[in-house]
Amino acid sequence: MSIDSPVLPSSSTSSDHPLLQPLNIGGLTIENRLMVAPMAGVTDNPFRRLCKSFGAGHAVSEMIIADTALYARKKSLYRANFDNEIAPISAQIAGAEPDKLAEAARYQIYNGAQIIDINMGCPAKKVCRKLAGSALLQDEDLVAKLLDAAVNAVDAPVTLKTRLGFENGRENILRVAKRAEQAGIAAIAIHGRTREDMYTGEARYELIREVKDSISIPVIANGDIDSAQKAQHVYEMTGCDAVMIGRAAQGQPWIFRDIEHFLRTGDVLDAPSVSEIKEVVLAHLQELYDFYGEYSGCRIARKHIAWYTTGIPNSNAFRQAMYGEESTAGQFRVVERFLQTHE
Repeated sequence: MSIDSPVLPSSSTSSDHPLLQPLNIGGLTIENRLMVAPMAGVTDNPFRRLCKSFGAGHAVSEMIIADTALYARKKSLYRANFDNEIAPISAQIAGAEPDKLAEAARYQIYNGAQIIDINMGCPAKKVCRKLAGSALLQDEDLVAKLLDAAVNAVDAPVTLKTRLGFENGRENILRVAKRAEQAGIAAIAIHGRTREDMYTGEARYELIREVKDSISIPVIANGDIDSAQKAQHVYEMTGCDAVMIGRAAQGQPWIFRDIEHFLRTGDVLDAPSVSEIKEVVLAHLQELYDFYGEYSGCRIARKHIAWYTTGIPNSNAFRQAMYGEESTAGQFRVVERFLQTHE
């Protein structure tokens, strides 16, 4: 089964709702305004294509470190693989040196990307220790240099993914957003937390609203959007141009179909049956195996299987057994058998 053909029913995308209308980013058209957030170790090629098959209008790649010495590493090659993706293709890069960020931007355009996204939002310690990701928000002069370098390096749209600031009480998103617009950034995605918050507490949408009111480039709201109703709520709260879904798509890529249906009709779709989930999971597993190969495919699939099966009876015991499978064939059989028993 192809990952490009969703097994769950999809509804028409014709609607007057603003989030279902096309969005122009730097002259490129995105089919709708429901986006997949870049997530390290998650939003690889198979997952991006899967989410798009369920109605996501856009998906950004995993973060790719802006260091030419790392481009040939297997992990970087996987992250920068855009084969069979629906355009426009967006590659996210991260770094703290303007010249290296510029070179990374040029390389990813050469590699097939049509949009470059700069990561200034990742809160992970290993990224922030290198003064990359959200750690950059501590140095607005460096932020400006990085933005200018990337925008000037390529003849393609450059977007920015960021947070409200580095620390609570020192939120500087308004200044960063205005400087981004001045640099020529084509759109800005804002996670409604600071780096200090990590993923705790609730996203603060009021600051995203202030950014939307202060700049003219598209503003994409991100953080805690975990249902169709929440997508509508965030749109109303922020006036955003698009919504970006991250963790809520893990194990339920059909969330984009659910949001589209709700915005179009006002009705909430029933949760997919175990039988329907089984078809999605098995198709996704096969894509992962084909993409990564035997060893990595089996291991990378584990987290996706865990997400898909959360909430199904006896899933904890199943996952412990599944983790012990060392081959893709064995893993596939165990997953298929478990889901069949709950159909």
